[in-house]
This record gives sequence, C-alpha cells and structure tokens, in this order.
Amino acid sequence: MAPTALLSVSNKEGLVPLAQGLLQAGYQLISSGGTASALQAAGLPVTKVAEHTGAPEILGGRVKTLHPRIHGGILARRSLASHQADLEDQGITPIDVVVVNLYPFRETVADPAVAFDTAIETIDIGGPAMVRAAAKNHADVAVLTSPGQYDAFLAALREGRVDEGLRRELALAAFEHTAGYDAAISAWLVSRLADQRAAAALGSGLAADQAVPLQLELPLRQSLRYGENPHQPALWYSLSDAGWGAAGQLQGKELSYNNLIDLDAALATVREFGYGGGAQPAAVVVKHTNPCGVAVGSGCAQALERALDADRLSAFGGIVALNTPVDAAAAELLSGLFLECVVAPGFDGAAREQLAAKANLRLLELDADAIANAPRRQLRSVLGGLLAQDLDDGAVDESAWQVVSERQADIETLDDLRFAWKLVRHVRSNAIVVAHRGQSLGIGAGQMNRVGSARLALEAAGQGARGAVLASDGFFPFDDTVRLAARHGIEAVIQPGGSVRDADSITACNELGLVMVVTGRRHFLH
Repeated sequence: MAPTALLSVSNKEGLVPLAQGLLQAGYQLISSGGTASALQAAGLPVTKVAEHTGAPEILGGRVKTLHPRIHGGILARRSLASHQADLEDQGITPIDVVVVNLYPFRETVADPAVAFDTAIETIDIGGPAMVRAAAKNHADVAVLTSPGQYDAFLAALREGRVDEGLRRELALAAFEHTAGYDAAISAWLVSRLADQRAAAALGSGLAADQAVPLQLELPLRQSLRYGENPHQPALWYSLSDAGWGAAGQLQGKELSYNNLIDLDAALATVREFGYGGGAQPAAVVVKHTNPCGVAVGSGCAQALERALDADRLSAFGGIVALNTPVDAAAAELLSGLFLECVVAPGFDGAAREQLAAKANLRLLELDADAIANAPRRQLRSVLGGLLAQDLDDGAVDESAWQVVSERQADIETLDDLRFAWKLVRHVRSNAIVVAHRGQSLGIGAGQMNRVGSARLALEAAGQGARGAVLASDGFFPFDDTVRLAARHGIEAVIQPGGSVRDADSITACNELGLVMVVTGRRHFLH
C-alpha cells in the first residue's frame, strides 16, 4: 500500500512543490477545501477528504476532517496488532504525513475593529485536532506545520532520513504551534472581555484580572552570546512587530543581553520628552541601566552634546538614545566616542555614512509604532515565577502637585522641576537627580539611604548645583537631604511627599529659603 499524506493548509505558500515532492516519493494525497482545489488547479492527483471519509463537509465547513477515517488513520500505532486490526475492520487507510497550518486567527484579530463573530469563525478546530493527533503519534507519523519546514523534510525524505528523531523534532514544533495558537485566542478573549470584567469587579471587590492565568507566546528571536556574564547562557524571546523585536539594526555586532537591558532603560528615559515627529529633541546616555547624562536641546546634536557634557567620564562605553532622527551634526559627535549602541527613530544618509566607519557600533532604528504596539505589562522573573505590573510610563500629571513651601516657584524653576521629575523615575532607587536648564548635572542611584544618593548627586554636580533643582523618587524620611541640598546651593526640591515627618523637611525649606513641590506620586525603580 502506498504511503498517504494529508494536506490541509490555510497558508498555501510552498504547497504545490511539497505535494509534487510527496508524489515523486510515492505518496498518495488526501486534501480538503481550498487546499484540494489548489492542488487540482496545479494538475496534481488528490483525493478529497469527503470522498475519503464518505461524509460531506457540514455546518458551512466547520466539520470536514473530524472523522474516524481521518483520526484513526493518524493515531493508529503501526506496532500494535490491535490497532492494525481496527483499521482493517473499519477499512481505514493509515496516514503517514500530516501537513496542516491553521486558520489566520492572529492576522484577523490584528485589526482592532474586527467583528467578534468574524474572529470566532477564524478559530480553527479540525486543524489543531489533526496536528495534535499527528504529534502524539510521531513514532509513526510526520507532522509539518510551517512552509519553512517543507524543503528540509523533502530532502530528508529523498535521503531516507525521516526517522523517529526527526519526527520527534517536528512533533515538538507542532505542539508549540498549537500552544501558541491557543494562547493567541485566549489573550484576544481576555482583551475583549477586559471592560466587562472590570465592570463586574467594581461590584465584587475583586481585581479585574483575578484568577486569570498568564499565557505568553513569544517566539525565540535569537540565542545570545551569553547573559549578564560569560558563564550565563541566554536567549532572546520577542514579538517581531513590537518593541525591540521590530527594531532594525543597521550595523554593528549582535546585541548582547546587557545591551538590550540598557537600551530599554535608555529608551524609557528619552521617551519622557516625546518620540519621533514633533518631539522635543532629547538625548540620554545610560550606563548599567542608569542614566548618567540627560538633556534637551534645540536639535538632536545640541541635546546630545549637552547630555554628554553632563558626565563624559561615565559616557565611555555607554548606550545612547535619541528621540529625533540623527543628522550629520549628531553623527559627528557620536563618531568621536566609544559607545556600545545608539537607538533613534531614524538616521539620515549623511549620518549613516559617517557612522559606518565605526563598524562595531550598533545602530538601531526603532519607530514610534513599534513602541506603541508593545504590551503595556511589564514582567520580571523571580525564583519559580513571574511578577507582572503595568509600565510606569504615564504622562506627568501636574494637577496633583502642591507647592508646600513659603517660597513659590517661578516659571524657570518649574521648568527645571518638570525636567528633573521626568528623569528621576528612570533612576534606580534610592534616586536623586540634580538638574538645571534641561540638563542633568548629577545623579545618585541605588544607594541604601536617600541622603547617600543625594550626596553622590550633589558632589557630581559640583558648582553647577548652585541655582539648580533636586528631585527625589521617594519621600524624605528626615530633613537631612534638604539641609544637604541647601548647603550645595540648590534652589528647589521636588518629591512625592507622604512621610510622617514631611513637616520637618518643609520647615527646613522655609528656614533655608528653598522651594518644595510635593507631587503625591512616587516612582521607585528596582
């Protein structure tokens, strides 16, 4: 008896060459619906599923392959006499190769305006059932779920290498395929039901997403050379159309684990000032996830030069993020530095030509749409699990700000406070930022006490602290930071407030002549 292949694919790419290869290898073909029509149009012999099963398609095509003659042929173990006896009794032909890819559910729901019923009709039923059956019985059946597998499979078939090892690899890919498909359906339903759940939660006192399991579908983008250190293996999983997975790398070495972590921190910081068209030009230099220089300017080059001037020593070997396209003037500044990566919405031709001389410098183009498409949920692993939270990237709401000192802030001081407040939430806690006229002057990050961070930031600012402002990501537990700031010439401070000893810090500001603004919102970053 000739071996049999069942083909039922939504994506017809590579279908005809695959079928031709199977026929040349002696297979007979069974197919359904549009797949059978495509094979017949190519002049290839094929038996339609309805002819094979003796049962017509029903329910408008919802039921085609859900039949014992299909699933019995796929699931029968060739080594079990009882299975072979059942096939013989029922007149069922064994199926040796199953080629299935699924209805385009993801593509359909990518349109946010898609009708609910339209999306439901693109949920495949028979396809996943056949894929899972073939993958389960991979000891005897080969299952193909992607056109990208066809050429290698035909080569293995010609060379007699379709062994259990290959079938097991194909089975793994098949189960990953169906798992991802189900995860996409679940995620879509969760998003569509979010408003309904939120409304129900208001009346029940439960969190809107309580008891909803987290399901992820992230394809492997690439293996990384290593993780944070050379002895740590690392992989990069990413969506291809959102966030860093959608970035175009124009030149340079492969991205490393640490590059990606630092790039993410740099991007989050520079986005405070807008990104792409209409953005206030801003530049950020990051080292070890903390900004070491941040500035705005009249153009890309000026913003970059001011950010570098904030701390040129720390900029060595850093990551640069810019929120407007890089031009020749900015590229000239970048050319004179040792940097790991530069990310921006774009690079003009002159900038590309100039930076090409730095072959190892990684240049990445990332447009605003790729950022907007990224999920708003932030995940972090802990031993044996994951933590999830919403991104802390909402616009600053000044309506809750209060000037609690006797001295009031003038317009220029308020502008400085806005800049410092945007920046401080991207510095690791305990975080202190000293800034003046749209430029960071000193940054204190990650210390175990707040006054220690303030001391680092003020010492880095030096004489520049006189007339500058100071921002703190958390409240002042004591008045020591205010008094230290005043000794260095700071004019104004901004902090969340909420300490039981807020009055002490306010009193110190009034005694020393400082402005104090309380925002009512903290921005810890761990």
